[in-house]
Amino acid sequence: MQEVKEVVSYCNQLLQAKTIKDYAPNGLQVEGAAHVDSIYTAVSASRDVLEKVVAAGGKLLIVHHGYFWKGEERVLTGWMRERVKLCLAHDLNLVAYHLPLDDHKELGNNAQLGTLMGWQEEGRIPSHAGLDLVMTGSVPGGITVEALARKLEEKLLHKPCVIEDNPQRTIKKIAWCTGAAYDDIQFAIEAGADAFVTGEIAERTVHIAREGSIAFFAAGHHATERLGVQALGQHLARKFDMTHTFIDSDCPV
Repeated sequence: MQEVKEVVSYCNQLLQAKTIKDYAPNGLQVEGAAHVDSIYTAVSASRDVLEKVVAAGGKLLIVHHGYFWKGEERVLTGWMRERVKLCLAHDLNLVAYHLPLDDHKELGNNAQLGTLMGWQEEGRIPSHAGLDLVMTGSVPGGITVEALARKLEEKLLHKPCVIEDNPQRTIKKIAWCTGAAYDDIQFAIEAGADAFVTGEIAERTVHIAREGSIAFFAAGHHATERLGVQALGQHLARKFDMTHTFIDSDCPV
């Protein structure tokens, strides 16, 4: 059995969670049992995920998307009440790391995506999140737009939305940032990237991609952000000698 406070303290230090300005609190969001013997992870702390963890007897859930976001109502009613009620009723600790889990140089979503896809990271460029989150690198041997779309779908199990008129265009320099980083396309263009990969797309992104002569791939917000929290869970399981289970949730976005 491990003390939750010890696990959270380690995570906070590992991810430098208290030094990064974010849109929601990072670290322990809902306090539960003082000691745990297993770790569960998920992309988001949705009700279906909570129910699966509770059914398995879990007491520690670590997610990328937690609660208490800026702009949300600061009341526990309706669906939010039911989520928090589940946590409190079953002594479930909810821990969340948003930008710190995107940013980490090894366990982060962006680093993990690059590794999964075989991209050679060469540096970072700015992001509207306020950090240099966007990674840039090269694709060994180059790859066509069509082939990259197929590889993204194969690796992430999600069909990407692709904005590029020439499917045979060769991509050599690539920029990427998981989640809802579509507005960071401007930084990718300025960096001279042939393609930009993220999770989501906005209407304006279509026109910017076409006019900026860059291939754009929206590979799924949920799909691109499954990676970091799993890497963190596996790391913690080894560090604290606990079991780790990733709980996925059906999400088409």
